[in-house]
Amino acid sequence: MKKDIHPDYHEINVVMTDGSSFQTRSTWGKAGDTLRLDIDPKSHPAWTGVQKLLDTGGQIAKFNKRFGSFGLKK
Repeated sequence: MKKDIHPDYHEINVVMTDGSSFQTRSTWGKAGDTLRLDIDPKSHPAWTGVQKLLDTGGQIAKFNKRFGSFGLKK
């Protein structure tokens, strides 16, 4: 193998949405950094079957502001 071409592989802490955490090895961040998840298997609708809107960037509000006047006509 070639030297000095591989990224640094170190331990990080991962915090899930319910507050539980675990340590794993990764190339993300620096050694000892904490990765906080917005969506994980405990909260994702594909695994839980419960739909929940997660609007972290204000996209839903922006959409409603832009297209809110297009109501259904009866």
